[in-house]
Amino acid sequence: MKLYKIVIVGGGPAGLAAALGAKEHGVDDILILERDERLGGILNQCIHNGFGLHTFKEELTGPEYAERYIEKVLAAGIPYKLNTMVADISPEKEILYVNAEEGAVTVRADAVILAMGCRERPRGALGLPGFRQAGVYTAGTAQRLMNMEGYMVGREAVILGSGDIGLIMARRMTLEGATVKAVAELMPYSGGLKRNIVQCLDDFGIPLKLSHTVTKIHGKERVEGVTLSQVGPDRKPVPGTEEFYACDTLLLSCGLLPENELSKTAGVQLDPVTGGAQVTDSLQTNVPGIFSCGNVLHVHDLVDNVSKEAALAGQKAAEYVLHGCTAPAGKRIRIKAESGVRYTVPQFLDPAQMDGKVTVRMRVGDVCRDKALVVYYNGTEVKRLKKRIMAPGEMEEVTLLKESLAPDTSEITIRVEG
Repeated sequence: MKLYKIVIVGGGPAGLAAALGAKEHGVDDILILERDERLGGILNQCIHNGFGLHTFKEELTGPEYAERYIEKVLAAGIPYKLNTMVADISPEKEILYVNAEEGAVTVRADAVILAMGCRERPRGALGLPGFRQAGVYTAGTAQRLMNMEGYMVGREAVILGSGDIGLIMARRMTLEGATVKAVAELMPYSGGLKRNIVQCLDDFGIPLKLSHTVTKIHGKERVEGVTLSQVGPDRKPVPGTEEFYACDTLLLSCGLLPENELSKTAGVQLDPVTGGAQVTDSLQTNVPGIFSCGNVLHVHDLVDNVSKEAALAGQKAAEYVLHGCTAPAGKRIRIKAESGVRYTVPQFLDPAQMDGKVTVRMRVGDVCRDKALVVYYNGTEVKRLKKRIMAPGEMEEVTLLKESLAPDTSEITIRVEG
């Protein structure tokens, strides 16, 4: 059984940045395993611009952003395998992968970095009524068909859900000559970035119907239309508010789920809110030597944040390998999300190996105006960040300093306050 210092599962933006982070911090024996036919992950189908403003200080398309990292990986000589599916990861960090050339192969690693990304919530998880007619796609599937395969998925569309992929596909279909009748969102606020609402809906006159959902899909062989209904505070349809929209296509943009089936087989504890791993500030899971980063850890809003987080995972995995593969023995401090904060990543701090400062990322549970993010150590307020507006579609950040931690700090709480 071949042994590697670090094996990275996933060759998308997180996996590429993690590999470079590990390489830059002294580890040469790295292997990237990617199930697709090329590196770059989801960025390959994101042909719109808006990527790289933070990382490269310029506006790039998804493939351009990915190519920057692919070129760095190739220049660093980091090996990778394409068309390779990882089937299992054990708590002992044995990785079983399968491809056409080698068949089934098991390798071992001193450290594993999980960078598998996320998947879309499918129709079956939404409980939509109607036949299984043609013309119903997840937004990401439609994006791949149009941008990579060259197929037009429909001419008249309704989009359910206002996640960023759905908003971007509203613009994409319009630019290709389709008519997008409406974007319906179950919640009273959009799940996407404000800039995408403006650039993808407002600029093209596409209506965003908040507090609405699909209550019927018409047609048997192919979608012929949908009925939208308003929903009340309990998220249930309000009788008498039904509206019919004739269309041949329904796109679903109803949330992303971290791809953590392999994490479960490895014994990684998952967070019930994010669906990703619970990690310390080094992005290490409860299984020593297994790290997690990117959208498999929690769904990000910007790929720049994915790259930054993954580079840290690569650095910490390298330090773990180079320092004798010993698990940290210090106490862990729990970071609790309360009163409007849905979750935090990381969920724990390890003061014994904590850097001078740690970035804690989080999302709020509702639209908040003129509020503040407040940090407490053992119930004592230590930081208050005033915010004009916070929304679930955009991540928030708080920086914690190691020097501010008292020896007896046992709990950190972050909440929204007026």
